[in-house]
Amino acid sequence: MLPTAPSNDAAAPWTFVACDEPDTAELGRILGALAEAGDVFALSGGLGAGKTALTQSIARGMDVVEHVPSPTFNLLLVHQGTIPLYHFDLYRLERADQLDDIDFWGTIEADGLSVIEWADRFPESMPPDRLDVTLEVTGPSERRITLKPHGPRHRLLCDAVRFEMGERP
Repeated sequence: MLPTAPSNDAAAPWTFVACDEPDTAELGRILGALAEAGDVFALSGGLGAGKTALTQSIARGMDVVEHVPSPTFNLLLVHQGTIPLYHFDLYRLERADQLDDIDFWGTIEADGLSVIEWADRFPESMPPDRLDVTLEVTGPSERRITLKPHGPRHRLLCDAVRFEMGERP
């Protein structure tokens, strides 16, 4: 559990360069281990940027034992770990009103962590308290991963991730 946040919830983005898949996996594992019910990770990045791979590592950090595939054709998959993992993929949706069909808002307010791939398709529909995670391909196995916290809870989470990754916030 993270400490209570001060009232100022503004935070600058933090960028991490993952040189290879193990670097990305470590970041994901830490995010998953620190996740709490009600957290929302809004993932963005092009095809092949590593959104699903990062989510699989987040799941490992949450002690999810089953395989975590991309939910592209399901839109939402639920996995049980220390808390439920709600894994969304919004790629196939065309309009924000289609989020109603998958009980998007009810699910992100539920008892688990919501990881949303392709969150940038509907930025106006993302909750105000969330962690934006942008993945950019910068080499064959290198990724630039930017964490941008919104709201007090996710600012504290971002600071804790930075600390766990060996950087003083």
